[in-house]
Amino acid sequence: MQLPPVLRVDRESSPDGVVVLTLNRPDVRNAIDDALLDALLEAVRAVATPPSPRVLVLRGAGHTAFSAGMDLRERAGFSDEQLADQHQRIVALITGLAELPLPTIAAVEGFCLAGGFELALACDLIVAARDAQFGLPETRVGIFPGGGAARLLTWAVGAPRARDLVLTGRRLSGAEAEAWGIVARVTEPGGAFADALSLAGELAAAAPLGLREAKHAIRAAHASLRDGQAAEDSMYEAVARSADRREGFRAFVEKRPPRFEGR
Repeated sequence: MQLPPVLRVDRESSPDGVVVLTLNRPDVRNAIDDALLDALLEAVRAVATPPSPRVLVLRGAGHTAFSAGMDLRERAGFSDEQLADQHQRIVALITGLAELPLPTIAAVEGFCLAGGFELALACDLIVAARDAQFGLPETRVGIFPGGGAARLLTWAVGAPRARDLVLTGRRLSGAEAEAWGIVARVTEPGGAFADALSLAGELAAAAPLGLREAKHAIRAAHASLRDGQAAEDSMYEAVARSADRREGFRAFVEKRPPRFEGR
């Protein structure tokens, strides 16, 4: 029996010039394993290669999750070297998505957590269901959001609110995320993808050169996403090689509270 692809690429049923990428692991809340990570990297690189579509829409299969983040059950079995290698590919994905010259939209239903939230933050616009759940719970499993979320979130909401989410790991609803300036548009539950696709159709009808330069102008208001990434990578590697990280991942898999020792 052939398994379904972990990433669906849809062009035919989308408006002209719109490509839809669907994270297709609904049985695990679209958690991103190595196979899905590599598929996303390949898809983003393909979109960046001419002829490019006019707009990219990113969504999760089903209605329970956009993505619950990286697959910790898989990562719990990684060596430090495997984890470091995967981290570099995560950074390449988030940076590549954020730097695409075309408009990108995340359609969020349900959980949008950890690496899934980083993926959404890398998009230009987030359309979310009112009851969606956004959060960065990495500090609760012994790491921190090192794929670019610290800067992307700070750009969106400012340092005090970014600290609130990153340090506590607490969650925001879609409605709260809109009030904070993270989400561009809120829909009723089940309506995020339809509204995102409608928005994508509007953007696809606009002038591609104007959209591209508008993106560059907005991004120029902040430091480049690549600035500071080397420093963040060194911080992340130190945490990723810690005993606390290993304990955090084990505790997640064993469904128990972690016992962190600060080493």
